Amino acid sequence: MKGVSFLLLWVSVVDLSTQYRYDNVTVDYVPRQLTEFKNEHPRPIGVLTTIAGAPVDIRQTVTLNTDIFSNMYHLDTTTHTDSERIPERVVHAKGNGAYGYFEVTHDVSKYTCADVFNGIGKKTPFFGRFSTAIQNKGGNELAREIKGLAIKLYTKEGNLDLLNLHLPVYFYRDPVDFGHFVRSFRRNPKTNIFDFTMTWDFITQKPDFLHAMLWQMSDYGIPYGYRRMDIFPIHTYEVTNKHGESHYVRFNFRTEQGLANLTNAQAQAIASQDPDYFTRDIYNAIANKNYPSWRLDMDVMTLKQATHLDYNPFDVTRLWKKGTYHTVTIGRLVVNKNTDNQFRDMEQVAFNPANLVPGIPGPVDIMFRARRFAYRDTHKHRLGPNHDNIEINFPIYRKTYTRDGKPPVRENMRDAPNYYPNTFHGQEPIIDMSYPKIRKNMFDRNSVDLQPSSEFYNHIVESDAHRQRLADNTAFTLRNVDRRIVKTTLKMLSLVDQDLGHRVAASYKAAQERENAAAKLDTKKRYEPLARCINLFTQGRLKWVD
Repeated sequence: MKGVSFLLLWVSVVDLSTQYRYDNVTVDYVPRQLTEFKNEHPRPIGVLTTIAGAPVDIRQTVTLNTDIFSNMYHLDTTTHTDSERIPERVVHAKGNGAYGYFEVTHDVSKYTCADVFNGIGKKTPFFGRFSTAIQNKGGNELAREIKGLAIKLYTKEGNLDLLNLHLPVYFYRDPVDFGHFVRSFRRNPKTNIFDFTMTWDFITQKPDFLHAMLWQMSDYGIPYGYRRMDIFPIHTYEVTNKHGESHYVRFNFRTEQGLANLTNAQAQAIASQDPDYFTRDIYNAIANKNYPSWRLDMDVMTLKQATHLDYNPFDVTRLWKKGTYHTVTIGRLVVNKNTDNQFRDMEQVAFNPANLVPGIPGPVDIMFRARRFAYRDTHKHRLGPNHDNIEINFPIYRKTYTRDGKPPVRENMRDAPNYYPNTFHGQEPIIDMSYPKIRKNMFDRNSVDLQPSSEFYNHIVESDAHRQRLADNTAFTLRNVDRRIVKTTLKMLSLVDQDLGHRVAASYKAAQERENAAAKLDTKKRYEPLARCINLFTQGRLKWVD
C-alpha cells in the first residue's frame, strides 16, 4: 500500500512539472540544471584540489580544532571568497549571456565589403548578452526601461561589436549628458529610492530626451521577454564597398518570434512571481531547442541623399523619415547555446562599439566618437588593461605590439619584436582599399526639436487606446513628483501635442486622487486587493485575458 501511495505521489509531481510551461517552451530547465549536470556526469568529475593543484584530503575540508592557517584548502576558499567579485557595470549590470551564429542570406556586397556580411550561407559565431539598462544586478527585469542585446561577432577580420537597444531611438546625443542621464534615472542618493522627480526635472531641462521617453512610456516600453523584442544599434553607420564607395545605414534586428509587449499590470503580475522572467524565458527557449532568431535589415542612403535632407540622419534621438531611404535584408541572427558559466562569459565579456571591421568604418556622430573612448575606459576599470586577452573577448586572429601589463597576457607575442616600425619581420599593416576616401565631420544643431516626439505620438502610436495607455503610464510616474516639475512636464508634453498634454493631465489628476486615498491606508491594506488577485491567479481561479 505504501508503494502505491508513493507511486501516486510521484505521478502527481510529474504531472505538475509537465504543466509548468512558458510560451513556446515545454520544459522549465532552470531548476533542473543541477540534475542535468548529474545525469551528464554519473560519477564525480575528478579529485578536489587546492588552487595550486594539490589533492585535498577529506580531513582538510573541516577546520574545527585544527591549525587553520596550515590548511591551504581553507585559505584558498576564504581568501578567494573575499575577493571574488568585480565591479558591476554602471549600466546594463543585470544580464544573461548566450552563444549563437549570424548567417548571411542576401548579397549586400554593393554596400559593404565586410567579410561577415558577404557570402550567402556564411555563418559567423557570436556571443550575446541580454540585459536591462538601469537595474542593478539583482533588479527586476520587468521594469519599464530599456532592454539590450549586445553581440560580439568573431569575424575573420576581427571582432565586430554591435550594442543594441530594444527602442530604435536613444535619449541623448551630447556625450556630456551620459553621467547626468544615468544618475537622474537611478536612486536618490539620500533616500536610495528611484525618484521620478529627478528624472522629469532632468528631462524638462533636456527636451531631446523626451522622444525616447515617450517610446518607453508607450506599449513598446516593456517587451514580452528578450525573445519578443526588436533590437537596434541606434547609430547611423558608414559602410564601404571594395571600391571605397560609402553608404550610410541603420541596422535593424527584427524578431522572428513576433513582436510582443506587456502592459504594466501584466508585467507586475509576472514580476510578483518571477522577477527573473526574461532570463528564465530565454534560457528555457534555448534549452528546449526553440532557438530565438532575428532578421537583420539595413536601411540605406547615399552621401548625396544624406546631404539633401530636412533632418539630421546622424541624430540618434530621432528616426529616419519615410521615403528618404530603402531597406535591404542581410541575414539572420540565431541564439542556440546557453553559456555554462555566467561569470566566465557574461560578466567578463567586454563590448565596445569601436570594435569595427574593414568595410564598416563606423558612425561619424560625436556621441559615437565619445563612446570609442568611454567603453575602453570602463573595461579597464572593471577588468583591467588586458581585458581583450580574456577568452570571451579574444578574436580569431590577433598580432599586436601591445603587450605586458597585468594578466592575462596569454602568449604575450612571445619573442617577436615589440616596437614598430622594425626591419626584423614583425607584423606589418595592410592597405585597406575600402577605407573611406573622404574624412567627414558632422556638425549638430543646438536647438530643441520636438517634431520627432510629435511624429511618434501621432503616427507611430497607432490608436487612441494606445495613446491613452502612454498617457496613463506617464501620469503614473508623475504621482509623487514635485508639483513644480509636474507643471513644467505637462507644459512640455502639450508643446509636443495638445492632446498628449490633456490626456496626461487628466490621468495625473485621477492618479493623484487614488494616491491620496491610498495614503490613508497602511501598506498591507493598500495592497490587499492586488494580493488577492495574485493569489487567485496562482491558484488557477483567475484567468489571464489578452
